[in-house]
Amino acid sequence: MLIEKEQYLDRELSWLSFNQRVLQEAQDDSVPLIERLRFLGIYSSNIDEFYRVRVANVRRIALYSQFKQKEKAKQLFVEILDKVQQLENDFDETYQILLKSLTDNHINLINEMQINEGHQQWLKDYFQEQLRGHIFPLIITEKIDLIEQIKDDCTYLMVEMRKANKANRYALIEVPSHNVPRFVKLPQIKGEIQTDIILLDNIIRYSLADIFNVFYEFDTIRAYSMKLTRDAEFEIQDEINHSLFERMSSGLRTRLNAEPVRLVYDRKMPETMLKVLKKGFNIKSNKRLNAGGRYLSFKDFIQFPTVGDSTLVYDKMPSLVHPAFNVSEHLSQAIKKQDILLYYPYHKFSYFTEWLRQSAFDPLVTSIEICLYRVAKNSRVIAALMEAVKNGKSVHVNIELQARFDEQANITWAEKLTKAGVRVTYGVHALKVHAKLCVISRQEGEKLVRYAHIGSGNFNEQNAKVYTDFSLFTCSPEITNEAVQVFEFLKYPYLKFEFKHLVVSPINSREKLSELINNEINFSQKGIKSEIILKVNNLVDQLLIQKLYQASNAGVKVSLIVRGICSLVTGVKGQSENITAVSIVDRYLEHARVSIFSNSGEPRVYISSADWMTRNIERRVEVGTPIYCPLVQQTIFDIINMQLADNCKARVLDTGQTNNYLPQTGAPRFRSQMEIYDYLNRVPEQKACSGVAFLEAQL
Repeated sequence: MLIEKEQYLDRELSWLSFNQRVLQEAQDDSVPLIERLRFLGIYSSNIDEFYRVRVANVRRIALYSQFKQKEKAKQLFVEILDKVQQLENDFDETYQILLKSLTDNHINLINEMQINEGHQQWLKDYFQEQLRGHIFPLIITEKIDLIEQIKDDCTYLMVEMRKANKANRYALIEVPSHNVPRFVKLPQIKGEIQTDIILLDNIIRYSLADIFNVFYEFDTIRAYSMKLTRDAEFEIQDEINHSLFERMSSGLRTRLNAEPVRLVYDRKMPETMLKVLKKGFNIKSNKRLNAGGRYLSFKDFIQFPTVGDSTLVYDKMPSLVHPAFNVSEHLSQAIKKQDILLYYPYHKFSYFTEWLRQSAFDPLVTSIEICLYRVAKNSRVIAALMEAVKNGKSVHVNIELQARFDEQANITWAEKLTKAGVRVTYGVHALKVHAKLCVISRQEGEKLVRYAHIGSGNFNEQNAKVYTDFSLFTCSPEITNEAVQVFEFLKYPYLKFEFKHLVVSPINSREKLSELINNEINFSQKGIKSEIILKVNNLVDQLLIQKLYQASNAGVKVSLIVRGICSLVTGVKGQSENITAVSIVDRYLEHARVSIFSNSGEPRVYISSADWMTRNIERRVEVGTPIYCPLVQQTIFDIINMQLADNCKARVLDTGQTNNYLPQTGAPRFRSQMEIYDYLNRVPEQKACSGVAFLEAQL
């Protein structure tokens, strides 16, 4: 829905502006060539999800809402299409430039018509041995309901077989890139210096006759790409006698049948073939058609192979050891000595999985409780939890079945964990559990001591390689006792819970954040220098934006680092003239959520799992924690200040959403992600800093 532009920017258009920043990385000559191709893949993956979620939502409003909302949604829909078309034109131009650069570096991305004699037999063998077993053509007939059969996350080849004096026959072939690499490196030909790479799509095109001539006669055969995007939101029956598990399984089946939002097709596809697809998907409006190039699932370019000179990819940045963990093999004992902050992917995520592994057989550990939202395919986290059960530990896992696009994976994990003896719960009705929380309890003599992890990112080994996230490890009783209460809330949401330290959605987040902002307003009105620094992925909630506007009007300096959607309008006199905002897009995905309040010289610092979006404040279970240890606070200050000083990868978030880079104004080049790595790499071994000791000193 459109909103007042002088106060808020439309979230959909702001999101497209973010994806334009991703595309800028593919256009940046200073980024290594193959990494630029991978950014094209990230851009494409983002656009797919944007259509499945946001465009689908706008379309529903345009179709089914009352008149005023309907008209605004229609206007927004047109603006979205115009912006997407502009970005797609830039994308196509960028892709052609990168193809030429590949050729200049002796890397050829070839198609089926460019295969030389030396590779013909090799490709035939590859098809027979590696690919054929994954090819299952769908023959299009009047009896086939394409809407029910076609997946929305795959590329298909629309095949036409022509025979003189007979009607054309059509089929669809799914490109099986989930089972076979999308990019195939061809053997080096003796005496040649170039590397030839062929897409899976083109190997299938090369083998079309071999696929179909067993059963069909044809004079000519040809194929063109197509891809369907569906509405990712789906209704789940809410009968009392159905468990959430059963409803989620039913809902996933419903998603397959969801109405198509967009049909993308090769613009060279003949009109006769396109008509067959439009009829099969019941598409009557051309607004749901999007003509594209020969290759449609550019998201696979994220996995473009590392070939050629080493300068074509980023230099490796090995994950760093943390001094506090590195001096102790017993990780719980290290946490007992001091609060420890990890910052992924700079630090090793394996510290967390090792902590779980040790806890699985630590004789003093009595229980493990954890919230899982997204985990890796071969999750060491899951493995450790199941091993803990074998050793007699009480293990409670709250797994979120409604994690968008990970629902099926989480259902499978829930089944495995339950069979292993883990107590599995599914959160609170109507609330997604998005908290990144883990509590381990140890019986140390007569005392039960709890250790907690609270962070901004998922317990996912793969994500931790590319997502920047903070993880706090602590045994401060004030924090750990309240962390246990979060798990109690998940089990007994009808009881009343109070949190003095943790910021927990939907219980106290809005109240706590408003209180923190009000404190800065009060200080500023008393003439005390006041400042708020906020780093989030998305800033959308209008009530919190209004509070930031109030702070600005009171003279509070507000500095924002927002990776994605920013609905707040900066630099408006009488509204936001004291607010600045930047977005950093670089080799790592900025994912950490941090808020800092100057608090009259005694800063209050929080890390959280929650963005400042209404859903995260009111409709999800989120957990944020204060940082009480001065050394950990200082580390966060240093990192955030480095990001605010970035003049290489920071873009200004302004009203026009122009995505201009932050002016260097004569200062030396400062690229925060690289500087942070160097900073963490040279941090000396720190003295122990216990959050509880700091609290006691303050009290």
